[in-house]
Amino acid sequence: MKIVKLDITVNGVKHSLKIDPNLRLLDLLRDELALTGTKEGCGIGECGACTVLLDGRAVNACLILAAQCAGREVCTIEDFSDGDRLHPLQQSFLDHGAVQCGFCTPGMILSAAALLRENPDPTEREIRVAISGNLCRCTGYTQIVEAVQSVAGKDHGDWWLRIIRRKD
Repeated sequence: MKIVKLDITVNGVKHSLKIDPNLRLLDLLRDELALTGTKEGCGIGECGACTVLLDGRAVNACLILAAQCAGREVCTIEDFSDGDRLHPLQQSFLDHGAVQCGFCTPGMILSAAALLRENPDPTEREIRVAISGNLCRCTGYTQIVEAVQSVAGKDHGDWWLRIIRRKD
C-alpha cells in the first residue's frame, strides 16, 4: 500500500501525517484525529452531515480526499466552542430549538458560518440557499433559519471572526 505525507492544519493545529492516498477527509478527521463532530450520513455528498470549512468554504468531507487538503486549513465543529462557552451560532441554535436529534447540527452550523463569512447579513432566502445542501429530518428548517437570522448582522467580536474569517 502506498503512503503519502500530509501536512494539514485542522482547527488551528498543524498536523504532519502519513496517510493512504485514498483516505477521505471525513475519515482523517474522525478516525485519525478523533474529531467525531463531523458526521457521516450518506457518504455521497447528498446530506451535508459531513460539512466542514476548507479554507473558509463549506465542503462535504466525504467527497474530498485528505491528500487534496495538503497545506490547507480545515475547521470542524470542535473549533467553535471555547471550553464550556458556545460559539454565538451554536448558542443561537439551542435558543431557537434548531437542535433536535443533533445529527445534522454540526454540518448546518458550518454551512451557516460559511455563509456568514461571505455575507454577514443574509436574507432568509440566502440562508435557505446556503443550507440547502444540509438535510434535517427533525426541525423543518424554520428554527434553523431563525437561529442564523438571530446572529446575522451582529458584531460578535474576535471570537466570531476567528472562526469565520480565518483564511481568505
